[in-house]
Amino acid sequence: MASFAVILPAAGQSRRFKKGNRKKTFTDLKGRAVWLRAAEPFLNHKDVIQTIVVVAPDDMEWFKDKYRPNLAFMEIEIVEGGSTRAESVRNGLSRVKPEAEFVAVHDAARPLIVGEWIDPVFQAAEEHGAAIPGVPVTSTLKRVGNDRTITETVSRDELWAAQTPQVFGKQMLLDAYAGDNAAEATDEASLIEAAGQKVTVVEGSPINIKITTDADFRMAQSLLHALPKDTGPLSLHPFKDDDGLIF
Repeated sequence: MASFAVILPAAGQSRRFKKGNRKKTFTDLKGRAVWLRAAEPFLNHKDVIQTIVVVAPDDMEWFKDKYRPNLAFMEIEIVEGGSTRAESVRNGLSRVKPEAEFVAVHDAARPLIVGEWIDPVFQAAEEHGAAIPGVPVTSTLKRVGNDRTITETVSRDELWAAQTPQVFGKQMLLDAYAGDNAAEATDEASLIEAAGQKVTVVEGSPINIKITTDADFRMAQSLLHALPKDTGPLSLHPFKDDDGLIF
């Protein structure tokens, strides 16, 4: 059985998110912080030997104090983030245990993830070395100019929207982040592609959305009860949500 480390970058600035005065990953989603909902399926996963949450330096002390009751129940390593996502992931990579064979990077702003969507990506990474979840693009795509008029209708054939967790052999990801393209990459798969490696795509779920805007947050609130119920170990979170349920 392969062993996996998981990195959850939670050090972003949340510039497009306006709910309250906290970043999207720390916002309460039906009684639980977004990052907690994103982390717990990995903490409960039998193949995961390490879970790392990357937090901005300015948030570090607040984070430890705010989530002290949760952290007491969880085996989570907290790592200081950098000024960019790439720097944050690189900082997390530097703390991955030597015995971890694969590394999964999952957006801390994707709280609607469950074990049955994680398993196929882990399995594909074991088989192929690199794998991500994604969903086929179903909407008609338009390229729009600066004046907000359509310049082109783009074919959606063979287009997929990438999701996380994105999972790679540890050394493959370390080598990719040691290269010159790391700062410009929008996700880990882009780095692996740039290095000439193939990345397998596993069909994910459209429910596994990333919270970027207030509208995304409202959608996540509505989708919580559409999640498949986890048949694995009980949640490690010591409190129920505001509906009296533990997901």
